[in-house]
Amino acid sequence: MRIGMMADVYKPHISGVTNYIATNKRYLERLGHEVFVFTFGNLDYADDEIRIIRSAGLPLVDSGYYFSFRYSPAAKALLQTMDIVHIHHPFLSGRLALRYCRPLRIPIIFTNHTRYDLYIQAYIPILPEGLGETFLQAYLPSFCRSVDLVISPSSGMEKVLRRLNVDAPVDIVPNGVELDRFRGPRKPRHREEFGFSQQDIVLVYAGRLAVEKNLHFLLSSFAGIARTYPQAKLLVVGDGPIKDALIARTRLEGLSDRVCFTGLVSYEEIPDYLAACDVFLTASISEVHPLSVIEAMASGLPILGIQSPGVGDTVEDSKTGLLSEDNLAEFTAKMARMITEDGLRSEMGQAARLEAEKFAIERTTRMMADRYQELSERASDRHRSLNYLLRSQLEKWRR
Repeated sequence: MRIGMMADVYKPHISGVTNYIATNKRYLERLGHEVFVFTFGNLDYADDEIRIIRSAGLPLVDSGYYFSFRYSPAAKALLQTMDIVHIHHPFLSGRLALRYCRPLRIPIIFTNHTRYDLYIQAYIPILPEGLGETFLQAYLPSFCRSVDLVISPSSGMEKVLRRLNVDAPVDIVPNGVELDRFRGPRKPRHREEFGFSQQDIVLVYAGRLAVEKNLHFLLSSFAGIARTYPQAKLLVVGDGPIKDALIARTRLEGLSDRVCFTGLVSYEEIPDYLAACDVFLTASISEVHPLSVIEAMASGLPILGIQSPGVGDTVEDSKTGLLSEDNLAEFTAKMARMITEDGLRSEMGQAARLEAEKFAIERTTRMMADRYQELSERASDRHRSLNYLLRSQLEKWRR
């Protein structure tokens, strides 16, 4: 089967969606499918994988995103040979899928990976309160009705879509993780390179350092803990636009010897960093299906997070981790429990490792491949119609 993944942004941009596409592409190819990624970007970028189809666009400052309303003629022609297309961003890529693929009745799947309501609040704060959600309530329902299948990675995200008035059928297929990277033999980083000791309790956050991750909240909580528990240390793995602000705040609060920022770390090295730690922290409430949390669980780490869609769907409170309301005092109190209760940490870490099994990439890729096959077979009957043949010839003439 020829599968076209459509994304507004791809490598070298680092994000959960980019990682999802790259990983699923690799596993679908192992099943014998041909997978193409259609995106925008620098046409001179040297990709480290095959079948990445880039069209030129206007770079948006240094965000990694490129803006365009069309694919190149060659990209459009290739896209229209796909058996199925899978949209990962509903705006630019989504509209292009409807424009280029709907006339040919190529089946279209859309996965909603992102809490767009919260991203609008975080990145366009000058908008009047509620305006962003009003826009989504106007846009997403009709868009979702226009595709053949809507996928939500979690039940919590499905509830968010329903709140945004999406009335199309929604299928839940979790995002998968290559668990073997995290549960197999690893070489833990030496704590001494971070300025920590073997007796310390090392809390870790791994991910993008961006405003929507609620990292200032996390630092505020840790600052309260650090005053009481000298054995508590925090490792921040990753990079992003607010890294300098977080480092400056750490210095201002006198925590430079308690918090270590690693900077950008390759994905291949992440398991070794997690293996050197005791607890995984996240204060984000914008996650749809947090791959970093699942990776930490597969590593045998208990999770401390905030009850919200995504994290709340992944972590079972008091079994695989501790969940707090979006409240600094409660989050800090549960962080204290993670530091002081060794038996609880061990018990929850073991349970987390077992729970992560249901997110194995082998399982979730086959679930998605089954959806592709079903839609492709359903479409094959429609392709025999006279109307389809006429539209096909028209599209070929337009190329």
